[in-house]
Amino acid sequence: MSQKEVELILARELASCLTVPIFLVDPAGSLLYYNEPAERILGLRFEETGEVPLPEWTTAFVPLDEGGAPLPADSLPLVIALRERRPAHRRFWITGMDDGRHAIEVTAFPIIGQADRFLGAVAMFWEVSNDAGHVLGNAGLAGGAGA
Repeated sequence: MSQKEVELILARELASCLTVPIFLVDPAGSLLYYNEPAERILGLRFEETGEVPLPEWTTAFVPLDEGGAPLPADSLPLVIALRERRPAHRRFWITGMDDGRHAIEVTAFPIIGQADRFLGAVAMFWEVSNDAGHVLGNAGLAGGAGA
């Protein structure tokens, strides 16, 4: 990371040590980092993407609602945390760069440093399963295996 705030450097270091998928963005919304557990869901290693501007990452991973319709960027928890500077949570589906579909829950929150400095936002996410313990994947999408 080139010349980033110490809080962002520490957030990236923490994310690299956790098994929870984590996505980190700067105040402009540019993707700064996602960890190895996130790579498995997103379908692409971070080393292959590097830093990515907000308009690109909000569409690259194809977020979908329960009916299979594309979600607008403004409804994504990480974008809400970034623009409104408040926590947000939502369940939705994504199609990763490897064309794999994943039902995920995302909780995002802004990173606010000392002296009220807005430094970006973090999203933690995980694949969700139905009550029987099966990962939802395509089952929740219209036309999917469980529709």
